[in-house]
Amino acid sequence: MKHLTFLIPALLFTVAAIAQIVPPKESIVYFSSEWKGERDPYGRPMVSDNLLDRLLNLSIEEVWGVLRNEGYNNQFESGWQMLWEEKPFVGRAMTVQYMPARPDMTDPLKKTGEAEKRIGASNSWPIDMLKERDVYVADGFGKVINGTLIGDNLGNSIYAKSKTGVVFDAGVRDIEGLSKIEGFNCFVRGFDPSYIMDMAMTGINVPIRIGRATVLPGDAVLAKKEGVIFVPAHLVQKVVITGEFIGLRDKFGHEMLRKGVYTPGQIDTRWTDEIKGAFLKWLDAHPEELPMSRKELDDYMKDRTW
Repeated sequence: MKHLTFLIPALLFTVAAIAQIVPPKESIVYFSSEWKGERDPYGRPMVSDNLLDRLLNLSIEEVWGVLRNEGYNNQFESGWQMLWEEKPFVGRAMTVQYMPARPDMTDPLKKTGEAEKRIGASNSWPIDMLKERDVYVADGFGKVINGTLIGDNLGNSIYAKSKTGVVFDAGVRDIEGLSKIEGFNCFVRGFDPSYIMDMAMTGINVPIRIGRATVLPGDAVLAKKEGVIFVPAHLVQKVVITGEFIGLRDKFGHEMLRKGVYTPGQIDTRWTDEIKGAFLKWLDAHPEELPMSRKELDDYMKDRTW
C-alpha cells in the first residue's frame, strides 16, 4: 500500500489524508500540473487579476472556441438561473463537493471539521477560506428543494471576502436579501425558500462536475447570461489573447463591411495578403482599440496562420 500511495499520489491517499476536508497540496498540484505560475497555500493556481479582468470582456463564444481548439470540450454549462443577468462576473474557482447525506459518512466528516477547528455548519466552511477574486463553485448534485447552500447571511459573508459571486449546481434562498448585496451575483440551479437538509460537504478544492462541465480548483470562472464557462488556469492567457485578437478582427471586418470596402465573402473566409495588410494599417491607426499591449499582439500574430 505504501508503494501504491507513492505511485498514484492524487488518486490514493493514506487514511489520514482521506479524512481531510481539503486534500493535500500535492493533490491539487497533481491535477493542475500544466500550470507553472503562482499558487495559493492550498496549491490552487493563481491566475492574475489582469487576465481575469480581460477575460471578463470576452464573449462566451470567443472563450469556448479557443477551448474547443485545445481539446477541452466539457467546460461550459447553461440553462440555469442568474440573479442579475446583466452583471457578468469572473474569478478563480474554489471548488466544493456535496453529496446526499448518510450518517456513517457525515458523522466522521463533522468530527474532522471539529478537529480542523472549522466553525458552524459545513456549507459555511468554504466561505471561511475565500479570498478576493475567488468564486465559490459547488457541486450540489442539482438539489434545489432543501438544497439551498446559502441565504443572504452567507451571501453577505461571501461577497465581503471574494467581491464576486457563486456558481452552485444547487439552490439558494433569500433572493430578496441576496439581491440587496451590491455587486453580488449567483449562477444557480434554482431558487427556493427551504433550508439545506440531508446534504454532506465532502471536500473543498477537489475536482467536481458542474452540469456537463469538469471544474478544477483555480480554474478561471466566467459567468454570463448565456451560461458559465470554466477555463483551465494554464490556458487563460492563450484564451484571453486569442479572444482579444478575434475581437479586433471582428471590429475591423465589421467596419470594412459597413463601408463596402470588402464583401462578406472576402471577410468571412481566410484573408488575402491585401486584407491582412489593411488590417495591420487599421491597427496602427486605432491604438485605442487594443485591449493588450502592442508587443503582446505582435508576438501573437507571428505564430498565427490567420
